[in-house]
Amino acid sequence: MLLIDPVRMLPSLLVPLVGVLVVGGFSGRSYLWAALGLVGTVVFAVVRWATFTYEIIGDRLEIKRSLISRSVRTIPLERVRGVDVSTPPMHRLLGLSVLKIDTGASGGDGEATLDGVTRHEAERLKPVLLRRAAAARHAHPAGSGVATAVPEGVLDPAGPGAVPERPHEPEERVITAVPRRWLLYGPLSGAYLLTPFALAGGAVGLAFQWGDELGFGRDAAWTAGTWLWEHPWLLVAIAVLLVVAMPFVGGVMYAVFNWDFKLKRRDGYLVAERGLVNRRSVSLESRRVRGYEIAEGLAERWAGVARAWAIVTGLGDSETRGQLLPVVPRAVARQVTGDAVGPYRAELRPHPPVARNRRLFRAVFPWLAVAALATAAAVLTASLIWWIVLVLALLLAAVGVPLGLDRYRSLGHGYDGERVTVRGGSLRRTQAVVERRAVVGWRLRQTWFQRRAGVVTLTAGVGAGRGGYSAVDVSEAQARDFPAEVTPDWLAPFLAPVPERGGHVPERHGELSERQGDGSERHGDGFEQGGESSDGPDGPDGPGGS
Repeated sequence: MLLIDPVRMLPSLLVPLVGVLVVGGFSGRSYLWAALGLVGTVVFAVVRWATFTYEIIGDRLEIKRSLISRSVRTIPLERVRGVDVSTPPMHRLLGLSVLKIDTGASGGDGEATLDGVTRHEAERLKPVLLRRAAAARHAHPAGSGVATAVPEGVLDPAGPGAVPERPHEPEERVITAVPRRWLLYGPLSGAYLLTPFALAGGAVGLAFQWGDELGFGRDAAWTAGTWLWEHPWLLVAIAVLLVVAMPFVGGVMYAVFNWDFKLKRRDGYLVAERGLVNRRSVSLESRRVRGYEIAEGLAERWAGVARAWAIVTGLGDSETRGQLLPVVPRAVARQVTGDAVGPYRAELRPHPPVARNRRLFRAVFPWLAVAALATAAAVLTASLIWWIVLVLALLLAAVGVPLGLDRYRSLGHGYDGERVTVRGGSLRRTQAVVERRAVVGWRLRQTWFQRRAGVVTLTAGVGAGRGGYSAVDVSEAQARDFPAEVTPDWLAPFLAPVPERGGHVPERHGELSERQGDGSERHGDGFEQGGESSDGPDGPDGPGGS
């Protein structure tokens, strides 16, 4: 750790050190002051290391810092939800690791970080924390004791005078190991395709920001940019090269982050390990996993591949830390998620035909409107540009037909007696599968256009993941019957009774919703109506349905 802090602080010290050398005219005294700055950084790192300790006292972990002011952070072991171990490049060279403790809280207080522990200590400390956290949650609170402070890199597992714990061999089973040939699917996800443009933009920004310090001057960078702007064909050639490099550079970056991906089950935890340069290990407590989410981009669907995340209570940044699988064949994704979390064993239920009309309307009508405006402008002005806009608008309207149909085919929801699922989206189709016990409420929402079309957005409130998963544009009958099927006890007071023979209707105890004379809608207790609705990942709700 004594070397990690100075190296990490070096970028922020670069400008002051260069400034000292420039102001001093690169004299001997200026080099002396720069050397004193580096020495001061090392001394600061030494003091910081010497004043940082961590220890386990009874049923809690205490992290103490006393560099300027003394601070003690106490983490009850029963609040520990996961322990992540990563090894960035510099740490790997020095045989160190970064250990992050997730407590399930929101914001920056949700984690405690031990940066610079030895790799052996991190691997030993991880199962100790997870095992003790599980014991603290299931057994009586551990007795309090007085433990001596331990410098970073050492942990007293039970306090002074305690009998050392017997070595615990964790039960481990590899659920899946991603073959290296599947790394070729990486560019299909799209997340890494813009890497060449990001690198080029970073290089340009570096040239303009650090041109003077790097020796060629900021004016030279500006002159080069002006010259390129005056030669547009060269800019086009550079753009083409960047586009061609997208799958290759993106594939390399994807392989670096997901190299040797393994998903394991170890002592009641799901453990995902991945990474080439920065090897990372993420642990998810199995009993807190409430389901999973499978995502497929348009290119991934054509190739028959998908990605998967776990839906976990009390977990921030779920798409990174809750990753169960990178891009793998769709059949493998369903098999692994079924093994790790639990399979969904029923067919998806289709949404009403009016949902298809709404998607076709939103995908086609805006471009037809643009085509009509472009036609009027072309007739009035006789300008070629408007005819080009007209042709492009008609082409996009034609493309909107299969896109709208595909968005409708992607819609679906279902319940197999144990798990609830909803699916939606086209450019990025996602299907969430959550356990019945994870559903904590229901929300019904209708926009003005949805009321005209007779459809509803039904959201299952879940105390995990994104907090809720929506089935968009279900019929009013589905919006009434589906929650009643999944949670019958909750919905019984809000359902209108069936008329008896002779037309007599028993006294109502409540209704799911009741139409008013002005066309608005009143909902019973426990239900909410919003003014807007979203259509999954593809965009906001819009007009249509008639």
